[in-house]
Parts: sequence; C-alpha cells; structure tokens
Amino acid sequence: MELAYYSDYAVRLVNTEEPARGKDSLTSIQAVRDLFVGNQAAARRATDADVTRFRSVRGRLRSVFEAADRGDETLAVDLLNSLLLEFPVSPQISGHDFRDDDGRPLWHMHLADHPSNATAGYAAIAAMGLAFHLTEYGVDRLGLCEAAPCRNAYLDTSTNRSRRYCSDRCATRANVAAYRARKRLEADRSEKTGLAADSAQRTSANGER
Repeated sequence: MELAYYSDYAVRLVNTEEPARGKDSLTSIQAVRDLFVGNQAAARRATDADVTRFRSVRGRLRSVFEAADRGDETLAVDLLNSLLLEFPVSPQISGHDFRDDDGRPLWHMHLADHPSNATAGYAAIAAMGLAFHLTEYGVDRLGLCEAAPCRNAYLDTSTNRSRRYCSDRCATRANVAAYRARKRLEADRSEKTGLAADSAQRTSANGER
C-alpha cells in the first residue's frame, strides 16, 4: 500500500464540514468512528472527547488545503509540518492481509501510530499521508472545490493537473450554472441589440419626417 493512500484520511475529515452551507456531520462518537472506515480497532478508541479534538484537527487540515488552493506553498508546508511534529508516526514494513500467488507476504509500507487517543492516531496518519501526497505530486494537487458554495477538499491525481471540483456532481452543477449564465448574457446582449436597433429605426423615421 502506498503511503500517499493515507491522504484520504485528511480529505474525509475535512469534508465532514461544509462551512458555506453551515453543515457539520462531525457531531457524535459514531461520526468519528465512521472516519476510520475499516480500522475497527482504532475506531473503538474514540470517546466523547474526541469529537471536539477531531474538529480542531479538521480546522488545521482545512487550513493546509486553503493555503495550497491560494498558491501559498510555504504556508501549506509549514502548517502540515506543525501537524507532523505534534502527531508523529512510525513507518513500518508490513505484509498482513496481502499475499502473492505463492502465499508469500506482499511487503508494503505501513504507518504505525502510537496514539494517546483516537484523535492523535487519526491525525498522525492523515498528516503523514497528506505529506507524502504533497511531496510526491506537488502542493498544487491539494485543492478546494470551485463549485460554490461547496468548497470540499480533494486531491488532484489527474495527468494534466486539471481537476477543479471534488466530484462529478459538482462538476456537472458548475457546468450547468456556467451554461445558464452564458445564455442569460447572450439574451441580455440580444435584447440590448434589439432595443438599440428599434431606437435607431425610430430616430431615422423621425428624421425623414
């Protein structure tokens, strides 16, 4: 498993909140546990206190994406480094659950966390995964959806660095909105042209009299 895979942890946490819409799904222990997906052992460590702690880490991770989205590479890296220092992990070689055709382990890198609580464990993995993604693909691959008011975080893995939206749904919505805006502009221009033509005709008619 590539270490950049863990960057999805950061995206999942950041996108539990949609500030522009006033939505926040991170309101219970179960919501915290759901973020761990298949890691049930880690999820069971969550307590009531982790809801508040997760929200704090979420804000710091969003700040990384916001800095990257503005093109402020230095700030994005500094913010991420502060998370890495506060929530360290230990990279280890692992072969669990993965076997080749001969039954031998498929060795891969794994991030082992040593958390004092569920938040520390999740934050460590999310920050390290995001760091690997940033250094492997570039800070400009961390983005925020351009389909207002969404602003969900996403990781751009396209070959031509062209991603602008967090999902196909937002891309479609933005394209439809852009199309309608063009049509309104064309209609306004056509109406103004028609009014100008009518005015010119009236002026010409009055002059002939």
